[in-house]
Amino acid sequence: MNKKKPAAVSEHDAGVTGNTQPLIAHLMAFRKLVIAILIAVLVGFVAVFYFFSDPLMKFITSPIEARGVQIIYTAVSEAFTTQLKISLIAGVVLVSPFIFYQLWAFIKPALYESEIRLFRGLFFVALFLFLAGIAFCYCYVYELALNLFLVAGEDLATPMLSIDKYVSFLFSFLLPFGVVFEMPVAIFMAARMGWVTVKQLTSSRKFVFFGIFVLSAILTPPDVISQLMLGLPMYLLYEVSVLVARVTKPRDPLASGTED
Repeated sequence: MNKKKPAAVSEHDAGVTGNTQPLIAHLMAFRKLVIAILIAVLVGFVAVFYFFSDPLMKFITSPIEARGVQIIYTAVSEAFTTQLKISLIAGVVLVSPFIFYQLWAFIKPALYESEIRLFRGLFFVALFLFLAGIAFCYCYVYELALNLFLVAGEDLATPMLSIDKYVSFLFSFLLPFGVVFEMPVAIFMAARMGWVTVKQLTSSRKFVFFGIFVLSAILTPPDVISQLMLGLPMYLLYEVSVLVARVTKPRDPLASGTED
């Protein structure tokens, strides 16, 4: 009887398998990673606050000001702290390539070559889906929701929105959409690792449908329209994820360079 010849193991994969660094070495590497990221975030925050803060605030408030709604602040420090918050978020976005590079350099030595190729591809797909989710929300869902809320309340009171609450309302729309658009990537990774199957995904549809709208109620402002605007795209993305799982083959343990 012919025995199956073991797959050749590359030098990198052999190094991953034989690398047994002590815990203190990993903790020191993680400490350097955290310090580098914190310094980068601080630099990005200062740069945005001093050079881009005013144009950024005008861009963020332009949708509401274009509708003739006045932006106010109700506490002495509210406008300043909101500006700091926006600068911090924008600073993180500005230095995110450096942050991702540092995270990649930290985990890459522990990955096999096949996993490195997989993660490289998934990174760009995940980044595209996150930005697509935010763009979809800002261009369609947010504009629609803003018009709906303003029209619904125009006969009841004069809108004068607090800058802090307006910014919080904006990000309560944008960030959930960016995260939810990552669902196909999450399902792909789960199917690739063998954690879920197409049969499990299809048989759980009714539970997923219920869970999606419970989650959308938690992530969005407390109104039915916002929940539907997030819940329906989430369910469509779930169906896309099922299709992704159909064409995804579970990982072969030998492909990662391990041997029984």
